[in-house]
Amino acid sequence: MNIIYMIDFNCPYSYIGLKRLKKAIETLNINVEWEMKAFELEPLAGKRHVKSTAERYSEKNEVSINEALEKIREIEEIALEDGLKINYKDMLLTSSNNALRLSKFCQNMHPEVTLKLVEEIFYANLVKNENIADTKVLSKIAVSCGLEESEANKILENNYYNIEVYLDAEEAVSYGITATPCFILNHKGERLIIPGVFSTGEFESALKDMKSGEIEKKTFVNPH
Repeated sequence: MNIIYMIDFNCPYSYIGLKRLKKAIETLNINVEWEMKAFELEPLAGKRHVKSTAERYSEKNEVSINEALEKIREIEEIALEDGLKINYKDMLLTSSNNALRLSKFCQNMHPEVTLKLVEEIFYANLVKNENIADTKVLSKIAVSCGLEESEANKILENNYYNIEVYLDAEEAVSYGITATPCFILNHKGERLIIPGVFSTGEFESALKDMKSGEIEKKTFVNPH
């Protein structure tokens, strides 16, 4: 089975959704080929001035800072239920472009370690609150995942794979996808698009139906 996952590193639901889907796959013992695609939610993040997640959530959803902080606390609690101790409230909203470019390079040249790299970048951003726009931070993560420091730095310092990140977003829009995460399951000619975060059990049901051939090409509607 091939699974495309469209994510952005500033999106906690991308981290949660990926964790749940992985757990469902492990429970069912399914052999999966993963493919990462980028969907940069905040292309202007960090390029003018850095905002806190509370400030951005408040601005984007037209709610007060206190309401934003309450929603962020709820997201942190949801993540904790899946074993992810994220610190979303203290994360600074910086550009995810460098991290996405590095991940696209890894997907192209080292697909076998891309998922590990993606998870480590999520961890750095959402748990440790490191600056994932910093090329030194990303280079260190790349090396920890088995990439050569020189090749990671070459990508990061020369703006390589920027077009690929842009094209991924254009492809997502062509599917009607406007937010992250989104998971596209492909198996024996059938395709299932799952937008948003589903429970681990719901992911398991979708995977079972895909394997059994009971699902024809269609799109799931997120009930949440």
